Amino acid sequence: MISGNTKVYGILGQPVRHSLSPTMQNAAFAAVGLDAVYLPMPVDDIADAIHGIRALGLAGVSVTIPFKERVMPYLDYLDDISRQIGAVNTIKIAETATGRFLYGSNTDWQGAVRALQEVTALPDKQVVVLGSGGSARAVGFGLLDAGARVTLCSRDPHKGQKLAARLRCRWAPLSTADALRADILINTTSVGMNSDESLILPLTLRHYNVVMDIIYSPLHTRLLRDAAMAGCKVIHGLEMLLFQGVAQFELWTEKKAPVAVMRQALLSVVSDGRESK
Repeated sequence: MISGNTKVYGILGQPVRHSLSPTMQNAAFAAVGLDAVYLPMPVDDIADAIHGIRALGLAGVSVTIPFKERVMPYLDYLDDISRQIGAVNTIKIAETATGRFLYGSNTDWQGAVRALQEVTALPDKQVVVLGSGGSARAVGFGLLDAGARVTLCSRDPHKGQKLAARLRCRWAPLSTADALRADILINTTSVGMNSDESLILPLTLRHYNVVMDIIYSPLHTRLLRDAAMAGCKVIHGLEMLLFQGVAQFELWTEKKAPVAVMRQALLSVVSDGRESK
């Protein structure tokens, strides 16, 4: 039961009302017996939202599109990883002698890496990452940190080469994607979201061992269906969502996350046909 002692967490974004994170985090709080609740918090102005969070004394928040970069100037501290990635998806709020302290972090990269590590080792693996946006940036950072060798592949040469220079990895134009060979392929673009499209020809997928798509609506994208037919191990986007949430839970609570409970909570929502971004 919610009371005056209940710790309040939430997710800031726009749109955010249909986020799956409340389902996952509330299941986790209940499983470990924490008096806490996690709510969707639609936001129009991130500066006003941060002032409100500070004043109301929330315990922590997730940050999603379109505020992962915009929120950074309003925080008291950014850890080294969020600075390197250039985005924050997690804020921990601590009480200090002088007020409330907002600590910015990023767990998206941990979500991608841990999802991959469930099925394969990463050191020295060759990985092709499709895309050059914020998700590619976090995924690329995580892969390189884990010892993989990364090639970014994107339509926009300027954006792709700029990100590759920042990450210190290779870049290749998307038009050459079907000629590339690697151990792992990861789609970080929106291609395949609510559509039956894929950036990669089915025959090309025979040259990969593992294929991951960060999209989870639909759960089984065209890319993943083609990859499964080609004999690849496949990882759907719900796994990245899960593990970035696991890292958030542990950062906020300093308790071990109930991973199986959180995964089942997500799968139960998706199986009900209520998938959301």
